[in-house]
Amino acid sequence: MVTRTRRRAGRSRLREATRVVVKIGSSLLVEKSTGRLHRKWLQSLAREIARLRGRGQQVVLVSSGAIALGRRYLGLRPDQRKLEEQQAAAAAGQIILAHAYQELLNRHEIKVAQVLLTLEDTESRQRYLNARNTLQTLLELGAVPVINENDTVATAEIRYGDNDRLGARVAEMVSADCLVLLSDVDGLYSADPTRDPGAQLIAEVHEITPEIEALAGASATEFGSGGMVTKLVAARIALSAGCATVIASGKRLRPLAAIEAGKPSTWFVSAGTPLAARKQWIAGTLKPRGEITIDEGAERALAAGRSLLPVGVVAVAGRFGRGDAVTIRNRDGRDLARGLVAYDSDEARRIQGRRSDEVEALLGYRGRDELVHRDNLALINGGQP
Repeated sequence: MVTRTRRRAGRSRLREATRVVVKIGSSLLVEKSTGRLHRKWLQSLAREIARLRGRGQQVVLVSSGAIALGRRYLGLRPDQRKLEEQQAAAAAGQIILAHAYQELLNRHEIKVAQVLLTLEDTESRQRYLNARNTLQTLLELGAVPVINENDTVATAEIRYGDNDRLGARVAEMVSADCLVLLSDVDGLYSADPTRDPGAQLIAEVHEITPEIEALAGASATEFGSGGMVTKLVAARIALSAGCATVIASGKRLRPLAAIEAGKPSTWFVSAGTPLAARKQWIAGTLKPRGEITIDEGAERALAAGRSLLPVGVVAVAGRFGRGDAVTIRNRDGRDLARGLVAYDSDEARRIQGRRSDEVEALLGYRGRDELVHRDNLALINGGQP
């Protein structure tokens, strides 16, 4: 039974999130009887996105549906499911999907941008940083990124295979506070509710134990490739990034409002925050590829929670690429922080000690003002910027 306290908690988590990632399953976007886009449902979601943005929240969409829409558009038969046929369907369906989002969100004066990702884009640090910076910039410009897996080029070896896990990786990438997994189920049950009338909805999960995993079973929908198993995997990824996750039914109109109203759903509650989780990952997980020595002014800036600028750098050691982790030290050789650099080692040496407005002339292109942005930096000797 879902208690009133838990309903209020769920409503509060979604309302108070600064940045929300919403994953939309194929079964919600595609009408089962026709294979066409479910426009009425998508119109409802567009109004919901406008409502969230109206109260100051940023929204990222991870949308399934391209292959299902493209298959109908291209006239593919049910038995035509070779990799290249699925990729062709994705190419056609992505245009349909992107146009629908642009049209319906434009009615609310919301700009939309399409971003296609593969598994490699979130596992390669340089590509991860590129994607993160692009998404951050789009959000700062007021756009809603609509993300899908780049099925037109991805092979089985570099695919997520489901958008639940992609949604979790995106939530991790953009440091989201809340991940909403909208599907055709209400949440996680104690048993299969289609077979056991006594199955109970689990309102909150604070740790994904083997017992919780055993409840997932195996399921799939006609149009989608995910099931409860992939949703638990996604929740685990999001929890490790300090992001709360909710599994809820999207079959009703205004599904986000339903979550806020305390309708049946399952919340996976994180004990940490996205920023703290990211700092811990940078400080304790990544292996440094080089060292950067800074002056006293830069040391004070880091202690005050500011970014590392090139002007404060006095020496660069080692060979590293853009997005790699480095150790930041003071003149006495004491380790101060670890961070992800915005330039490779050769570029860092060329701009060390120089003002940010000189970088373009020195490198021939306009890069970031910071050598290490404060969001990509973790102090390792007390405190966090």
